[in-house]
Amino acid sequence: MSFFINENFLLSNEISKELYYNYASNLPIIDYHCHLPPSEISKNKKFKDITELWIENDHYKWRALRTLGVNEEYITGKANSKDKFKKWASSIPYLIRNPLFHWTHLELARFFDFHEILNEKNAEKVYDKINSKLSTESFRVHGLLKKMNVEVICTTEDPIDNLNDHKEIRNSNLDIKVGTSFRPDKAVLIENKDFHKYIEKLGEVSSLKINSYSNFKDAIKSRIDFFHDNGCRISDHGLNYIPFEDYKESDIQKIFSRRLKGELLNSFEVRQFKTAILVYLSELYFENGWVQQFHLGAMRNNNSRMYNLMGADSGWDSIGVYPITKKLSQFLDKLDSKNKLAKTILYNSNPADNQVFASIIANFNDGLDKGKIQWGSGWWFLDQIDGIRDQVNTLSNIGLISCFVGMLTDSRSFLSFPRHEYFRRILCDLFGNDIKNGLLPNDIKWSGKIISDICYYNAKNYFNL
Repeated sequence: MSFFINENFLLSNEISKELYYNYASNLPIIDYHCHLPPSEISKNKKFKDITELWIENDHYKWRALRTLGVNEEYITGKANSKDKFKKWASSIPYLIRNPLFHWTHLELARFFDFHEILNEKNAEKVYDKINSKLSTESFRVHGLLKKMNVEVICTTEDPIDNLNDHKEIRNSNLDIKVGTSFRPDKAVLIENKDFHKYIEKLGEVSSLKINSYSNFKDAIKSRIDFFHDNGCRISDHGLNYIPFEDYKESDIQKIFSRRLKGELLNSFEVRQFKTAILVYLSELYFENGWVQQFHLGAMRNNNSRMYNLMGADSGWDSIGVYPITKKLSQFLDKLDSKNKLAKTILYNSNPADNQVFASIIANFNDGLDKGKIQWGSGWWFLDQIDGIRDQVNTLSNIGLISCFVGMLTDSRSFLSFPRHEYFRRILCDLFGNDIKNGLLPNDIKWSGKIISDICYYNAKNYFNL
């Protein structure tokens, strides 16, 4: 019987198949950026049903269901788990050509050995079949990770996090490395209305009274030291764009003090502060030998009514258009001119910026590290077939694909790891077609080595794992 997700899925010729099965498919997964809850890893969580595991934290699915006219009661509301799953299942045939259609069936096949097309007719059968598996040990969190050959995960935590869950994970018998990345967005976004409340919390966990910019920097440094002592070697920022304005330390001190008093700042002052604190943070990352990541270009929380009801990361975000390039270059140059530019991964959400990002990274590669400045994989709205192909092709044309550190999930779901397989199949098919068409030499071993590096070894070396 030929399944939709079969052994040749996304592999269009014999060379592509040889590359995938001999050089990519069996490599472990290094997922160096995700949003999985470390508490669920530390507790080796047992999920009550497939709805909790698969639907409840996935705003990709929520957006699709809303588009199909499904009532919020069956998405984030109070409908029972089975009814929510049945609504999701009945929507699947209408997701055709959306990446969710592929991901859904990859995940069902790889985790649950289910190879039919999910739909309204088989929804109840699938619900019962999967739930019976979830009651077993091998389908708790640790079992799910091992099933996908996951070697390393890096979750994302705020500076005020106590990292207790990560400590518990390190003391457990889990043989998968789980790290954290430092995500200080709330300390950077001075324009947020609750900024002063966050500063109070930051002071509490740092055992410092923050009443000046100097105290603030001390608190930030103390949290970086704390994260470093707990194994953190990666930072991450989710920003609309990197600002860059000239500033004096005295200016930033005044701006910070005024904001703590509740005063509103003008846009120039906001950009000055963000420039200063991002430069300070990046210098600390460099001194600690960290990798810094910048996810840029998303336009978040567009629907104010729904954001006020449901909060952030609930499905109201889109691609943004920002003046990214010049300011980003100035920011990187500022750090490089002081010889304090850490290894850096840049992600864009707007495909119009692809060629800019592919070209800007080489401006700051100084020969000290292979691929020191990286253009990250297709992210958020771009982690689909065309987005992945465009990113790989553009990086190949303008940069060096051989130095690329590969795919990540950026996900909140423990079932998202087949996205690495998705990426690997697409990558192998691109190389396979190039060899078939005479655009690359028919040297399977060498192309295979490059593919293995992209899928695994480059990341392993880049992050010093």
